[in-house]
Amino acid sequence: MVSEPESFVSLLERRWQQGHFVCVGLDPEYDRLPAVVKEGRTPEAALTLFACSIIDATADLVCAYKPNSAFYEAYGDAGIRALKQIVSYSKSKYPEIPIILDAKRADIGNTNLGYVSSSFDFLQADAITVHPYLGKEAMAPFLSRKDKGVIVLAKTSNPGSGEFQDLLVGETREPLYLTVARNVAHHWNNNGNCALVVGATYPAELQRVRELVGDLPLLIPGIGAQGGDVEATVKAGQDSRGWGMIINSSRGIIYASKGFDFAQAARTATMALSTEINSYRS
Repeated sequence: MVSEPESFVSLLERRWQQGHFVCVGLDPEYDRLPAVVKEGRTPEAALTLFACSIIDATADLVCAYKPNSAFYEAYGDAGIRALKQIVSYSKSKYPEIPIILDAKRADIGNTNLGYVSSSFDFLQADAITVHPYLGKEAMAPFLSRKDKGVIVLAKTSNPGSGEFQDLLVGETREPLYLTVARNVAHHWNNNGNCALVVGATYPAELQRVRELVGDLPLLIPGIGAQGGDVEATVKAGQDSRGWGMIINSSRGIIYASKGFDFAQAARTATMALSTEINSYRS
């Protein structure tokens, strides 16, 4: 009898139980890779070696890995092959660590079937980021995959996010990002597989979302190069158990060193961030 695959949320919760809340964004740019990685290798091989080396160096410290598909799509077929190899490597060697594909997909339901097949069946990701703009009906192909995480954009970390996300809407005149959070938590999460994206660069908004959605998992980008404050993030973002946070850092970890010690430097940066996060948890 074939056992059911472990769900994204249960994988996360086991990592949280061990005190792991750092998500490493695996977003390599070939031009920024250390010379020791690029020397004598094709871009595909270099991208793969770089990411897999960082995975090996940090696997005991993280709650998830988050490759952003754009950084691989930029290199065409070679980049997609590298992404597939990286995900396969992590899942074969560290199956307890979920992989979040940061692809921000969204379309009408029939088109989303293609995105679902690509992200979950071809790449074997455990979760994907999506846009809410087309509504729950269009997101049904994602939401129906009970074992996979559907991480919905609510309040993103970029400076211009308020152009639409802060618009006051509905009878209550609340910000749009709160309406998104409310709908996802109360109407989309029938299979217990939803999460939200809320940027660390907006701690007040992060706190409002947490108060609204209870213990729903939150993917929190914006720590590190974008300037999000760790203490404010943890105090606003932790759930009733002191968990609930997938705190992402990309450039601050993967480019911690440009030398031969890049993987060890990534480990040191990950450990420092993990220690800081745990020092502020309730």
